[in-house]
Amino acid sequence: MTKTDSVLPGAGPLLRRHVLVAASGSIAAVKTPLLVSALIKAGAVVRCLVTPNAEHLVSPIALASLSRHHCYRDSDQWDPSRSRPLHIELAEWAEVVVVAPMSVSSLSRWCQGSANGLLASVLLAIEVPVLVAIAMNTAMWKHPTVQQNWKTVKAFPGVVTLSPTTGLLACDRLGNGRMADPDLIMLAIASLFSRTEAKALADRDWKGKRLLVTAGPTQESIDQARVLTNRSSGRMGVLLAQAAHLRGASVQLIHGPLSVPEAWLEGLDCSPVRTAAEMQEAIAERQPFVEFIAMVAAVTDFCRIEPSSEKLSKTHLSDFLASGWSQVPDLLANLSRQRPVGQILLGFASLTGEDAILIEKGEIKRRVKGCDLLMVNPIDRLGQGFDDQANGGWLLGESWIREMPITSKLSLAHRLLDEMRQLLVSSAVEPGLVELPVVNI
Repeated sequence: MTKTDSVLPGAGPLLRRHVLVAASGSIAAVKTPLLVSALIKAGAVVRCLVTPNAEHLVSPIALASLSRHHCYRDSDQWDPSRSRPLHIELAEWAEVVVVAPMSVSSLSRWCQGSANGLLASVLLAIEVPVLVAIAMNTAMWKHPTVQQNWKTVKAFPGVVTLSPTTGLLACDRLGNGRMADPDLIMLAIASLFSRTEAKALADRDWKGKRLLVTAGPTQESIDQARVLTNRSSGRMGVLLAQAAHLRGASVQLIHGPLSVPEAWLEGLDCSPVRTAAEMQEAIAERQPFVEFIAMVAAVTDFCRIEPSSEKLSKTHLSDFLASGWSQVPDLLANLSRQRPVGQILLGFASLTGEDAILIEKGEIKRRVKGCDLLMVNPIDRLGQGFDDQANGGWLLGESWIREMPITSKLSLAHRLLDEMRQLLVSSAVEPGLVELPVVNI
């Protein structure tokens, strides 16, 4: 997957949005041009700002060229030709401020309420969401003062924080301190603008909630060279997991082989699996400890009773495939039977056919599987479904059907999260704890 492909989910939400990108004095500032370039490709209107220390690491000329606009520096703040203070103009112009990277010094000034410098002044004047991707040396990151400042910033209203990741740092140390990947930062920005058409929202309304998500296809071995699987990329499930994480949830992701940018998994508690049996085992271990489960994975329906231990020739393959199959466990129905009281369960049904037939099949499946919500999404229509950027269909509840218009999978993820959370808030659902038959629809 190319870098261009990886930013496509944000192309719609970011179109003509005003994004102020600020770089402070961390070596990770060398990655800021990648972020600015991706934003421009996604249709955003970008302005850039660098602190004095960041100027030593990233060229203001390069950022100006990429953003197609002057890159602001501290020396611009009190330009006598301006009729209004620059930090106020920028704060009013921006729809979101992205600080990538944020250094120790900039973090400290923000926590102290200091207006020493253009970036510090903007952060005090801003009234729109701020997305912060911090980066520093591991020892600096572990310092108690830095940890306290980070905790303070995370509590600021309208702030989305991207914690550092582990890897090889510029100081040659292997540890925690790397700035979040630009692909994840792009996803986080797009996520802000995917929650409503009116404005970007950074509400952490899933804070304290625990969500388990399954994503991607499963694979069942036929022989040493061949597997039985499906066309799912895992995009929908991963975006649902990451959207919940950005809204404050603690997210566990159980996934089969994925075809999404690796950076989209940052911040999630991931458990990679391959077969349906492995996925079932991983779910069983985690189910008792979450309030929500979203079964987005496209689980393969059949498996070999005994896969061949060697690669079969074409001559022998057809005879081998004629028999020796069994159905895989019905993960969704088994979950419903075993879930604790109050646990909200969202299922997915990838179907084909006319609208009325899809809804009818979906409602039968929702009742038989025993889930609170079932998302029915057609996979035989151009531009949506498996391995596409968009998705849509119908969301089925206990006594209602809601059309979900075709939109980006990220926007759909947020709408599904809204629906799941509303079920818990309203207590409008009584979990199905009766013994349900294990039936494949």
